[in-house]
Amino acid sequence: MSDSALPVVNHFINGTEYVSASGRTAPVYDPALGVQTKSVALANAAEIEAAIDAAKAAFPAWRDTSLARKQQILFRFRELLSSRRDELAEILTSEHGKVLSDAAGEITRGLEVVEFATGFPHLIKGEYSENVSTGVDVYSTRQPLGVVGVISPFNFPAMVPLWFFPIAIAAGNTVVLKPSEKDPSSANWLAALFQEAGLPDGVLNVLHGDKEAVDGLLTSPDVKSISFVGSTPIAHYVYETATQHGKRVQALGGAKNHMLVLPDADLDLAADAAVNAGFGSAGERCMAISVVVAVEPVADELIAKIQSRVAGLVVGDGRRACDMGPLVTEAHRDKVSSYLDIALEDGASLVIDGRGIEVDGDANGFWLGPTLIDNVTTSSRVYTDEIFGPVLSIVRVASYDDGLALINASRYGNGTAIFTNDGGAARRFQNEAEVGMIGINVPIPVPVAYYSFGGFKDSIFGDTKAYGADGFHFFTRQKAITSRWLDPSHGGINLGFPQN
Repeated sequence: MSDSALPVVNHFINGTEYVSASGRTAPVYDPALGVQTKSVALANAAEIEAAIDAAKAAFPAWRDTSLARKQQILFRFRELLSSRRDELAEILTSEHGKVLSDAAGEITRGLEVVEFATGFPHLIKGEYSENVSTGVDVYSTRQPLGVVGVISPFNFPAMVPLWFFPIAIAAGNTVVLKPSEKDPSSANWLAALFQEAGLPDGVLNVLHGDKEAVDGLLTSPDVKSISFVGSTPIAHYVYETATQHGKRVQALGGAKNHMLVLPDADLDLAADAAVNAGFGSAGERCMAISVVVAVEPVADELIAKIQSRVAGLVVGDGRRACDMGPLVTEAHRDKVSSYLDIALEDGASLVIDGRGIEVDGDANGFWLGPTLIDNVTTSSRVYTDEIFGPVLSIVRVASYDDGLALINASRYGNGTAIFTNDGGAARRFQNEAEVGMIGINVPIPVPVAYYSFGGFKDSIFGDTKAYGADGFHFFTRQKAITSRWLDPSHGGINLGFPQN
């Protein structure tokens, strides 16, 4: 089938499909088949403006909609999403490649944020102080920003948008969502579902595109904030560009997450965790464990346990009973595979080679199996780069202190974990690790929705984390009002500077 005969994913603007006239598209693949199944429109300047204008026009009425009505729509969206999650999971698997169970898990974590957002009236309440001076009251309100932009990555095409737009909308904002062009369909599906729940036209718009669409959101004077998740170089670019244009920004970047395994740890638990956190979703997670820091003498035994577990994994089409699917594109698979040669050149040992494995799927899929590399040095690019694939490195250290120093020396500070049965060591670690999200015998410590997600150092740009209380603070601004209602005994005129 020629590209022109394939279906096109168009924008969703002002409550309906908006057919692109840009003449530019990008391919969308089924990663398990290795074939293009559709195209996605890439917006031009007029389409970028149309999406922003639709959100701008919808803002006054949505801002002034009662809290009760907004809450009813959010509850309805929650019910629809919960009842139709299997439909969304199939879309995710067909475009991203992750197995259906993993896709369902992604939706569940996104649904948690929707459920949290339904409680928004409590979270945007102001404060009131009576009689701060005689007859004078001071109170505050939290009000929406206006039009907000959300730029989401390919690895969680449903969950990451759900981190942001339910909270932004609950707070009274209108949204332009720019999803990844690699797996764009779930964004349209979510926007249409919210529309079905009663969301007015223009409150949630989906703009497809590439750098032109991103820059359009970053520079538009009508877009008041940007929420971004992606690689560190792009997060830094988004932060710098958007702040130069006067916007509030939360830009979550990359990671290199370490798992510190102490000699007293339950090694079966640690091995399970390393496999789950290293190879789940084909390692395409910003919270994946990519480095196991083994405090000797546990490395050899831990590696053997990891090997035995990997031997039983089935890699294949996510619509079948498989444990791990393909990578998202052929280019990304080839980039990840190149690190195996780098590891060998740098003197590491390739314990498990994920290239050329047998898969339960089409031979043309973008396959790379679980890969385990031992004796990785901290100077190797295998250690320093965010590989973003099913590649797990083992770094051997002599002590807890050595492992902690290695973790704290990383430029990233997204997530980390410690595996131990020593409560004192765990308590030290949670205090001393310079990382934003800590797991204690938990390999992927993604906080629940009523906390907030975000790291330290080059893993985040901006002061506000995603979702939780931070999310509502980000999508609102505080207004303080000083009020005096005079009674008949207020007295005469006094032109002096107010002292009380």
